[in-house]
Amino acid sequence: MTGVHTLSCGARSLDLTRAVVMGVLNVTPDSFSDGGRYFDTGRALDHALQMVAEGATIIDIGGESTRPGAAQVSIDEEIRRVIPVIRALRARTDAYLSVDTSKPEVMRAAVEAGADIINDVRALQVPGALAAAASTDAAVCLMHMQGEPATMQINPQYVHVVSEVQQFLQDRVLACNQAGIVRERLLLDPGIGFGKRLEHNVQLLAHLGELSELGLPLLIGVSRKSMLGALLDRPAEQRLFGAVALATSSVLAGAKVIRTHDVAATRDVVKTAQSLLDAGYRIRE
Repeated sequence: MTGVHTLSCGARSLDLTRAVVMGVLNVTPDSFSDGGRYFDTGRALDHALQMVAEGATIIDIGGESTRPGAAQVSIDEEIRRVIPVIRALRARTDAYLSVDTSKPEVMRAAVEAGADIINDVRALQVPGALAAAASTDAAVCLMHMQGEPATMQINPQYVHVVSEVQQFLQDRVLACNQAGIVRERLLLDPGIGFGKRLEHNVQLLAHLGELSELGLPLLIGVSRKSMLGALLDRPAEQRLFGAVALATSSVLAGAKVIRTHDVAATRDVVKTAQSLLDAGYRIRE
């Protein structure tokens, strides 16, 4: 299967022959790692521009926390949180803007405001989401999640996690294609930490090559996640070293977008890992 190396984002194209960094911008009061810090539009704008200066190619803007047990947010409230930030950023930067949402109404409003990418943890499975995304020219990131954020970590079960996640993503790609969303508009995310125990996350990260066989660019998000807490016995704000280690291994395994709260450090390790790939690095069988 021919791989996609250029992501179509409406009138723009994102070159993914080399890995890039996506900076996380939570405009929520209850994110697990930085909840409330950037809830104010002015602070959110300043932080986003700082991440761009540190090397973020994409800014991912989310108005509803997806941490386990997080409260649901209404459509109107989510729009109120994210649209002013997207508009303000679109006027100030050429960075690619992503909206982290599962709501069709928010997708449409965000793209109209200037978003280039729809990043959906539910992979366009909410009624109306597939049609909403198809009606835009934005790129779409499809993520795997077992269950719902409120309950996903209670008791996730898999027989073969890698093949099950691969099959799910393949099925969602087919659904997108049938709805008119071409492959060149798609990113895939195995959903590290979303309805998965530590061993599931480790297996997925150790076998990214199998997910790459789908021929679409992979997005990996491990920044500050609970799997690092379990591995390192450290709180969210002390998980940077573990996160950049996994970012490095992910890029070497073929990931093209690394989603992170810590842009400067992640940019350095992504650039370093990419230099090894450019020099012909290959994982020895």
